[in-house]
Amino acid sequence: MGRFTSEDIRNRNLDADKIVQSTALLCRRIRERFPERGINRVCADLQKAAEETKARAAWIARPHWAIRFAIVLVVGLLLVLTARLLLVIHLDVRQIQNLNLVDFLQTLEAAINDIILIGAALFFFFTVENRLKRRRALQTLHELRSLAHVIDMHQLTKEPYRALKRGKSTASSPVEDMTLFELSRYLDYCSEMLSLIGKISALYLQEFDDPVALGAVNEIEGLTTNLSRKIWQKIMIVHSLEEAEKGNN
Repeated sequence: MGRFTSEDIRNRNLDADKIVQSTALLCRRIRERFPERGINRVCADLQKAAEETKARAAWIARPHWAIRFAIVLVVGLLLVLTARLLLVIHLDVRQIQNLNLVDFLQTLEAAINDIILIGAALFFFFTVENRLKRRRALQTLHELRSLAHVIDMHQLTKEPYRALKRGKSTASSPVEDMTLFELSRYLDYCSEMLSLIGKISALYLQEFDDPVALGAVNEIEGLTTNLSRKIWQKIMIVHSLEEAEKGNN
């Protein structure tokens, strides 16, 4: 078996620049097709999120030596203080032997509690960098999840049969003036935006192996896949109606 080169690895990773470019291109397509629709603002928000994700993912991927140096410094001071405390507390062997069982157990319990607290403090300091990266990742992932629901709201009332203008509308019926072709393009744009949300969220996992972030990304991918499935059901109905219209003509 051949060796994997750095070029092979790059080809198998998501390219943040291309995702941003694809998002910008989609925004232009939507603006040219539906200049007055609210979907333009949604795509603009998506493009902004893609650009922010590119910067944040790069920030998360690189090591932060200032944070690591501060952590090492604090941990070193903690260990020095602990060592000095052990030197100050000196029990000679005869004192330990003269302790009764209750006093010995209390002393042992206090020592164990101190060890646990020191271990918890060390764990807290050594995970500071990872927790900072996780918080920044989850912040954007929450925004992407909300954006996916906004896209779903925009396509919610876009029913294929309304484009045929059959039946009587009520006072509360959504006003729809799109043709079947325009409706098909609109729904397709919504599906593309949902797909891009999944790709944008996945950028965080390429250089950041965190189970909490992985769970959030998987949740977003599941959400966008389910929403896209609903949209594609509508698109298939639109295509069938277009074929029926062609047959009638």
